[in-house]
Amino acid sequence: MDTLLNVIDVEATCWQGQPPPGAVSEIIEIGLTVVDLAARERTAKHRILVRPRRSTVSAFCTELTGLTQAEVDTGIEYADACRLLSQEHRADSRPWASWGDYDRNQFQRQCKATGTRYPFGSRHTNVKVRFTEARGLRRRPGMDAALQIAGLPLEGRHHSGADDAWNIAALVLGLAADGEWPE
Repeated sequence: MDTLLNVIDVEATCWQGQPPPGAVSEIIEIGLTVVDLAARERTAKHRILVRPRRSTVSAFCTELTGLTQAEVDTGIEYADACRLLSQEHRADSRPWASWGDYDRNQFQRQCKATGTRYPFGSRHTNVKVRFTEARGLRRRPGMDAALQIAGLPLEGRHHSGADDAWNIAALVLGLAADGEWPE
């Protein structure tokens, strides 16, 4: 059994209100933390910057994520990022998780729009749903609120893909320690 899990969090171009005419939300950062479920530890933290092609980074997006247009301009093409996920991080065969369904849906939308092969396999776990059920909560909390509920610190910057993936991985490890993570 593969005890490694990829925890993914993406940041995408965003605007306060509606996007400018012709612009669409595109992934600009992929955060990935590898979790060894058997060892109960986070073993690697990765950050992949992605160059947007159909939108630009707004001032609102920079304020939220800390990412600038100049920074994402140094990133790689989306299709290359998907290949990297498959080849270097075994995304097509390793189970993966994200906080909510946004990340999975964003990859599906962007792959379809760009004709890029979807990089992930079918074994996805929505950590937000698992956490909510495990804690018996009525409402699904945001990641930062879930960290507070779990008594865990927010490490790094909220809305940084790499830091958010790292923090989500801490929540996964807490669920696993409580026997609340699917095998």
